[in-house]
Amino acid sequence: MNSEVKSYNLVTRAVHWLSALVIVGLFAVGLWMVDLSYYSEWYRTAPHWHKSIGLLLAGLTLFRFVWKLVTASPKIEGAAYEVIGAKIAHLVMYIIMLTLFMSGYLISTEDGRGIDVFNWFTVPGLGALFENQADISGQVHYYAAWSLILIAAAHAVAALKHHFINKDNTLRKMIGASK
Repeated sequence: MNSEVKSYNLVTRAVHWLSALVIVGLFAVGLWMVDLSYYSEWYRTAPHWHKSIGLLLAGLTLFRFVWKLVTASPKIEGAAYEVIGAKIAHLVMYIIMLTLFMSGYLISTEDGRGIDVFNWFTVPGLGALFENQADISGQVHYYAAWSLILIAAAHAVAALKHHFINKDNTLRKMIGASK
């Protein structure tokens, strides 16, 4: 009996694709909202949604990490350097996401106020932990967001390369259509 896992399970696939959509959406909204004027009707709404969705994504990412530890995953396909590269890329994406969550939190809570998540609950603020916290964290957040988008794009290109050039199951495993 062969117990090798052929595809990612439904929960893993759903969390992966939902996270991808949310990350691209947060990135686009983040770029757009920094140019809003005080008089724009979106001046308060867009940041509120960005922070709320960002914190929910942080929770989903924590769940995703734990889920990854407790469920079986299919073997990574490709040459040895591709397998190592994929593992490093995934680790780097997790580190960048953690950096984004932490820097976003530090931007939003420098004044001591918590972050209201869609009026469901409030994540308490710790206030200013270091001088120029919001400005420094804002720069970290900006560059981390760009880094995540670029590495995610490379991740997508690699999956397409595996699908169309290598003709292996790499992409199929994440859409639930593995051979």
